[in-house]
Amino acid sequence: MQFENTAFLSDLKNVIPETNILTDSDSLQHYGSDWTKHYDIRAGAVVFPENTEQVAHIVRLARAKRVGLIPSGGRTGLSGGACALNGEVVVSFEKMNRILDFNPTDRTVTCEAGVVTEILQNYVRDKGFYFPVDFASRGSSQIGGNIATNAGGIKVIRYGNFREWVSGLKVVTGRGDVLELNRSLIKNNTGFDFRHLFIGSEGTLGFITEATLRFTLPTKPLIVLALGVPDLDSVMKVFRAFRDGVELLAFEFFSDIALKYVMKSTGLPRPFATEAPYYLIIEVEKTDDKTEDRTLEIFETCLENGWVLDGAIAQSETQARDFWRLREDISEATAPYMPYKNDISVTISKVPEFLRETDAVFKKHYPDFEVVWFGHIGDGNMHVNILKPENLSSEDFVERCKKVDEILFGVIQKLGGSVSAEHGVGLVKKPFLHYTRSPAEIELMKGLKAVFDPDGIMNPGKIFD
Repeated sequence: MQFENTAFLSDLKNVIPETNILTDSDSLQHYGSDWTKHYDIRAGAVVFPENTEQVAHIVRLARAKRVGLIPSGGRTGLSGGACALNGEVVVSFEKMNRILDFNPTDRTVTCEAGVVTEILQNYVRDKGFYFPVDFASRGSSQIGGNIATNAGGIKVIRYGNFREWVSGLKVVTGRGDVLELNRSLIKNNTGFDFRHLFIGSEGTLGFITEATLRFTLPTKPLIVLALGVPDLDSVMKVFRAFRDGVELLAFEFFSDIALKYVMKSTGLPRPFATEAPYYLIIEVEKTDDKTEDRTLEIFETCLENGWVLDGAIAQSETQARDFWRLREDISEATAPYMPYKNDISVTISKVPEFLRETDAVFKKHYPDFEVVWFGHIGDGNMHVNILKPENLSSEDFVERCKKVDEILFGVIQKLGGSVSAEHGVGLVKKPFLHYTRSPAEIELMKGLKAVFDPDGIMNPGKIFD
């Protein structure tokens, strides 16, 4: 779908300051893309609304002129969900970055969609509370984008995805209607909860402009461990041992290949001398005076059973941060190699089976591909990053990776998993949606989009055509 936006931009200047409309090539490339690296970006313009009313004006005008709109937050997505390919106008929420209300009685904070995740986390922390949804892109991702993709991250095992923390939303639909959804009520049994339709909708039904989020009490002091394990079956045995004995906040996994790229990029040392094929970062909350003893006992049991080859418990906050960097810096360390990314999930018990099957396929059929595994294995979510060989063009590399996808998602379908655990569908996963969703489900989703966005202008071409 191609969009003609000349008349639209002319009329838009009547409701948006001209300084908030950019058409230079650098801005179009910057705001018209996300972290996905394999698309030809062709945005028509970038606009920066400053409040919900301006967003509604933009949508109504776009509907009248039949202009496609692409939402832009922190642009940290990995599925092409924020890419403008056909002259669409990018709507950046960068200027809608205010925290509007803090309510300690309701334990809610209300903010605009463009507030950066880490700024919100720090704001709530400074008030003596804790916002628990956390991920490596916290310093640049924005709240609206987090909600639109139902972001997860490193503490899902304890706190769940973003959905669990959204108390209310203000949205502008593709019809140009402004809706206030749920109004932060704990109990509200009055029909359909449209709030949950917009969470994870990737901007295809409308744009989130404000959110009311719940927060909780701070965690107690934490114990952070780095462990090396000999095989995939041992990973799950370690997981069960810790989950059954202590209060887990995080249980993260990465391969030795991933570790080597981080060490090369950052200069960080190995967490301990022994080399292992797989590594775990485990975070435990000290719920009582005996937690440290129980944690050490579990660690020793895992060593005695051969499930762990070696390990270390962080002795300081600095060492704990360094342990976490070994996991969180993987994406940045591998970025120069133009990775083709997949973000998949299966039930926790099926993770070893999935990894064994797909790893064997990759080694047999794609021996020249280096595969970097890491993920939130405590909730069944794995990231598969295939690094581009130097001798392959980007086009040839992507074409071959799509053949890998057919194998990968075939395994996912067999195991009852998801082709997108937390990054959304966007453009990248659109051809493979049927591996996770039935034809009936996809038709119902298309029907919902037609209700909220009858002219197909809201993030067109994402999730499905």
